[in-house]
Formats: sequence, C-alpha cells, structure tokens
Amino acid sequence: MNGDAKITPSHRARTALVYVRQSTLVQVRDHTESTQRQYGLAQVAVRLGWAPEDVVVVDADLGLSGRFGSQREGFRQLISRVCLGEVGAVLGLEMSRLARSSAEFARLLELARLTDTLLVDGDGVYDLADVNDRLLLGLKGTMSEAELHLLTGRLHGAKLAAAARGELRFPLPVGYVYDEGGGCVIDPDAEVRAAVADLFAAFAQTGSAYGVAGEFTGRAFPLPAYGGAWAGQLRLGQLTHARVLDALGNPCYAGVYVYGRSFMQRRVLADGSVRAARRYRPRAQWPLVVYDHHEGYITWQQFVDTEARLQANRTSIGARPPREGHPLCQGIISCGACGLRMGTCYRFGKDAAYDCAAARRDGAATPACRQVPAATVDQAVGGLLLAAVGPEQLVLALAAAEEVADRHTRSHRAAELAAERARYEAARAERAFSLVDPDNRLVACTLEARWEAKLAALAEAEAALQTAQASTPPLPEPDRLLALAADLPRLWHAPQTSPRDRKRLLRTLIADVTVIPQDDPALVRIGVRWHTGATTTDEALAAKLNAAGLHTGKHRPFTATAVHRVRAAHQLRAPRTVPLREGEITVPDAAARLKVSASAVYYWLSNGQLPARQAPSGRWCIPWDPKTEAAYRAQVAASFRLKPRTQPAPERGAV
Repeated sequence: MNGDAKITPSHRARTALVYVRQSTLVQVRDHTESTQRQYGLAQVAVRLGWAPEDVVVVDADLGLSGRFGSQREGFRQLISRVCLGEVGAVLGLEMSRLARSSAEFARLLELARLTDTLLVDGDGVYDLADVNDRLLLGLKGTMSEAELHLLTGRLHGAKLAAAARGELRFPLPVGYVYDEGGGCVIDPDAEVRAAVADLFAAFAQTGSAYGVAGEFTGRAFPLPAYGGAWAGQLRLGQLTHARVLDALGNPCYAGVYVYGRSFMQRRVLADGSVRAARRYRPRAQWPLVVYDHHEGYITWQQFVDTEARLQANRTSIGARPPREGHPLCQGIISCGACGLRMGTCYRFGKDAAYDCAAARRDGAATPACRQVPAATVDQAVGGLLLAAVGPEQLVLALAAAEEVADRHTRSHRAAELAAERARYEAARAERAFSLVDPDNRLVACTLEARWEAKLAALAEAEAALQTAQASTPPLPEPDRLLALAADLPRLWHAPQTSPRDRKRLLRTLIADVTVIPQDDPALVRIGVRWHTGATTTDEALAAKLNAAGLHTGKHRPFTATAVHRVRAAHQLRAPRTVPLREGEITVPDAAARLKVSASAVYYWLSNGQLPARQAPSGRWCIPWDPKTEAAYRAQVAASFRLKPRTQPAPERGAV
C-alpha cells in the first residue's frame, strides 16, 4: 500500500481497526475468498508498524447491508471509537464499503479528520487533513452509492419482467411445489393436500381464524422450514392463529400469482436510528396480478369472500362478529343513558343480562343505567326481525335487488365491449404474423412484438371484465328465497339452529340495538337501527302521519321506508337515543359558539385533535367547560383556513 509516509508514531500508538463486512449471509457462505482477504488486513496493519496486540478486528456486520449504518453494530462501534480518539487507522478492502450512504460516509470522513484518524485500503493511505485525499474519498463514496442504485435498479427491473410473466420464483406456501419445468403445481403428497383442504373447509364452517386453529387442536399440520438442516422441506407442527391468517390471506391458494403484496417501510426513530418493518398493500394496490396462473384449492371469489369475512371479524376496527353464548344482541347493544356498549353477564350462573359494566368500571355510569334481562330484549328484537323478513317484504327486496343488478350489468357493459375489441385486435395481430414471410426477419419481429402487446392488452381487459362481473354476485332464486322466508320462524326457533347462526341472521339486517331508559325504573324502550339507516322511530312516525290523514306524493300511505326517504332527502336525523350529559353540547352548538362551520369541528373530532365522546349512534358530545372552550378557540386561532362567520350556523332539523 502506498502512503506509508503518512503514518506517524502518533497513529501507531493508537489502535488499528480492521472492518470486515459482507452484505448478505449468502455472500458470507459462498464468497469466502473476500472474507479471508478482509481478515488478512490484520497482517497488513502489522506490516505497517502496528503491534499485533494493537490490531482489532470488527466483524459484527457480517451479513448486513451497508445502506443503513444505524442497523450495524460493528459500524456504530467503529464510529464511537473514532470519536473517542482511540483509533489511529481504519483498514478495509475498499473505503467505500464502510457505508453505502453518502451522509454516513461523509460523517465518518469528518470525524476521522477531527481525530487525525487514517483510512487505509488497497489503493493507499488517506489522511483526511489533506484536501486531495478528502476529495478523492468523497468521490469514491458518491460513486459507491450510485453503483448500489444502478445495481438495485437492474435487479429490480429483471424481477419485474419475470414477475409480469408469472415466472419469478419465490418460496411457495404449504400445498404447492415446483415441477421439473419450474411450474407451480399442487403438492403430490396426499396428506399435505388433505391438510390444506381441511383448513379451508374448517374456515367455511367456523367463519374465523381462531375457529380453524381450534379445529386443528391435537392434529399436526405441515409447516415449511426456511433454514437449517430442514431448509426447503416440510415438517409437522402446530397450526397457530397467525399461520391460519397467512394461509387464508395468500392468493396463491386461489390460483393467482401476485408480486408486490408487501413492501419494506423504513422510519427514523427519535434517536436517529432507522427501523424497517414489512407492510402489506391492500388488494386494490397489488402491482402485478396474474389470474388463473395455476390450479387453486379455492376459487378467486371464495378468496374475496374470505377476505371480507376476516375483515368483519376484526373487533379492533369496530366490527362486532357473533360470538359464543345465547344472548343474540351481544356486542351490538348499547345503553341509551351512558352511551357505552353493554356487556353480557350471567346472574346466578345461568340467566343472562345486558349490563353497563364498562360504564361503572370507567366511572361513566349514570343513575339511569339499567341491567336488562337478555331474554326480554332478544325476544323483542327477534320478533321484529321475523316480522321484517316476511314474503311481502322479500318480494319488494328482490325487485329492488334486480334493479340494482341491472344497473351493475349496464355499468360493466363498457368492460365487455373493451374485452371484445381486445380479442379482435389480438386475433388480427395473430393473422398478420401468420401471413408474413419467415425470411423477412425484420417484419416478423415487428409483427411478433405487436402481437405480444395485443395479447397483454387482452389479458388486462379480460381481468377487468372478470373483476366487474365478480363484483355483482348472482341473485338467489326467488322461489327458494320466498319458501325460506315462509319457513323462517320454524328455522329460527328450531333446537338445531345454533345461537351463532341466529346472531349472523340478526346482524345481516340490524346494525345495533339501544336500550333507552324510561321514567319508570321497571321499564325500558328498545331502539333498533337497521343497516339501511332506518330506525324503529320511522315506524312510529309513519303511524302518526297515517292517523293524521296525510299521504305521500304518490297518494299512498306512509311506511317506515317512506319516512326514512323523506328524512334523508331533507337531511333530518332520527331522534338521538343518547341524551347529553350535564355540561355537554352538540357539534352544531359548538360551531355556533366558535362561529365556524360544523364540518371543521367534525374534522377535529374525527382526527382526535380535541376532547369529546362519541355515542354508539355516532353522535359527538362535547364537554363544554372553560378548559375545553379554550382548547377549541386555540384550534380556531391556529388554523389559517378558518374565517369566523358573522352569523351563527343554522341549527339542524330534528324529527
């Protein structure tokens, strides 16, 4: 190495650090020559005048990329010792390998200049106090970072091209193997196939990932091994909840090839370190999808239905899936006094009741909170459901559903025409390629490329058509549905019908139930909100309007549906089932006092910027005291978009 004259006794009196790094574990395993050369730098330091006991090898970063220094323990150790002035020289095969980031490399050069630390590689000795050496190393660091970018771009481009053809190979899930030609096929092992098929059958029966894991209790499930002596083989183990979710959410089991389902997201922590975590993209954002790529265990529609079912099971986002237990309204019943959800308790070990246990625990209970027998509420709500699912109501529902289906059919007519045109263009390009003289290579290559482009456009158009058709599921047969409606009461009360099935049927139509306290402590009123937005209040209003001799615009009697449409047209909300507590005001009241629009207040509340509580019906209740008022007015003053109105906001109408 050149530049021995730059090494002074002051440098030799300090430690010489030999930095050893390989980017991946594969390089550590296969590229042993590079590793040996890096370890050999310790002897180079001895030849340059350092005592063997003063040479320290830092090899904690073997198998780690040099992109982020904060994730490398060895690099952090090197930086800290340089800062302390303990290091006389840092040796490496190439100084640009110390850090692939220009910011971290420049930081190392600056610290080496301040502490008079030399950098030594195969090209010579660099003294950072020398401006020429500093410029040369800075240029090498920039070239190293650019080289990493170019290599990554080339590799990623090649992966995208192979993935677009469905040929990029990656570890397959349990139940699939690669054949001799590199194609993805179902595992020939009958035991493995049966285990995977039973997993999806168990989910169809239980409807939850936990239920599937429970079905496989005591039964071994084949699991892949990605490292060690079992790498690439299957071993038997326990089917956990996480593995069930991975299987149910993997489109490979539906015969679909997907590239780019996940990505690495990096963020900078408070201490300046960089952390990476894998994130999954929504299905609509998958970059590359190849349908019917291989044989599947389930259909694509079954995969989409499974995805929706799992989403409906997530209680963390507000979903209330049916659980075990006999109470039908469990999870969807709220208290009209405190506004919190009512839990289920069992009195004397058997009689179930709905109770505001959470309100009492959090100190939010009111004197009007009640404990209501579950049987009383369930009987009333179940009777209301059976009355709503009669033959007459189903006839109207089917007519409306057919109208909606016709609209969907007309809407994806454009997709059908696009697919038909793509087929014509692809057939035309094929005929042109077939008629060309094979000896005319230039024309043949051009026509072949045009044919491939038309085939790709055809595949995209057919995929769009398939998605549009799948979004409109077929309607059930009217005769069977009407017969089921007539027999529904018997099925509802049959001993063979499980409580979970009753809950599922109940939640298909009813969104939530509210227990409204009355003046008489022994009485409560039950409010039911349907998924359509209608409430039991609409029925009472329809009865009052008909009793007054009023009628609709078409001279027909009022129904609950007609009342709901009138309310929706005039933006009249149903009466609130949750009263305000002492000192609370509504959003329109707050907007009027602040002289801003109500939408601004709703925005603050929905983003959690200001204090308020939200009732199960969605109503925001704002505790208006001097402290809260000051916080709201500070929010108004801090916003450059809000201009206080000179007149208060109009009050919303109420029925």
